[in-house]
Amino acid sequence: MTGVSTPETGATPKTSRDWDMAAVAPFIALALLLLLGYFANPNFISVANLLNVITRSAFIAIIALGATYVISSGGLDLSVGAMVAFVASLMILFLNSGAIADPTLLLAASMLLALALGAACGLANGLITTIGRIEPFIATLGTMGIYRGLTTWLSQGGAITLKDRGMQALYRPVYFGNVAGVPIPIVIIFVTAALAAFVLYRTRYGRHLIAVGSSEDVARYSGISVNRVRTVAYVVQGLCVAVAVILYVPRLGSTSATTGILWELQAITAVVVGGTALRGGVGRIWGTVCGAFILEIVGNIMILSNFVSEYLIGAIQGAIIIIAMLVQRSLMRR
Repeated sequence: MTGVSTPETGATPKTSRDWDMAAVAPFIALALLLLLGYFANPNFISVANLLNVITRSAFIAIIALGATYVISSGGLDLSVGAMVAFVASLMILFLNSGAIADPTLLLAASMLLALALGAACGLANGLITTIGRIEPFIATLGTMGIYRGLTTWLSQGGAITLKDRGMQALYRPVYFGNVAGVPIPIVIIFVTAALAAFVLYRTRYGRHLIAVGSSEDVARYSGISVNRVRTVAYVVQGLCVAVAVILYVPRLGSTSATTGILWELQAITAVVVGGTALRGGVGRIWGTVCGAFILEIVGNIMILSNFVSEYLIGAIQGAIIIIAMLVQRSLMRR
């Protein structure tokens, strides 16, 4: 497939036929949504509202970046929502333990713990899928139940809350702070996306990942370690979940067994809307970020316009992923 100066092709489009519509479509849809939002409610286009919308999309956008790696490799991870709840629960319990006297060191250690736990959960998913030779859908469905059950056990069916008010005040700026007027979550979205794009498009691992997703047999005959590539993709997914958790905890300061429910659907939807093929072999990092923004903007427009009940947001997101798949299939046939 030819593209818009994409790293996968390295080609610059010369005519309209050379443009990869699967790559361009998410950005066109985003522009149309912004226009629709303006007509629905002029306040929608305000800087304050747009910054708020993008900030709220941070959790799904960052998790979806990891999902882009997994899906590009030909895998799938349904456990990310439950993983968020599990990692967040252990992080808050560690913060409440006061294991380190210095609050700043305790907070730093808790963030490292979250990253380690996320990577470990991702590694478990990867090994079960590759070494265990279990279909990704079944493997991650099983780990979803495990992570959700462990969270319920840790919380005893209730909520786990950050108790120390001093720690809450120290941690709060991680989500509510800003850098030169730009909310920190937005900064983290783009830093994470830039890093993910560099690895996927400019490194040997990224090329191997796309090769494995395109054809596992061809990649194996080419000397690529398919199991290693896919396992690392799941570890990347776990790390992205951990980064989302680090942003999530200071926002609410609490977690429970219901935390992250349906986040896997939203993450997969963002990936598909962004132009990444569910069959694997194609990964679009910036399209995924755009897809996450689209999902949050759709919900924001629904709330501001009062045309459709906000309780139907889940249904709308489900419809979006079906429409996105139909559009992908029609573009592939051209």
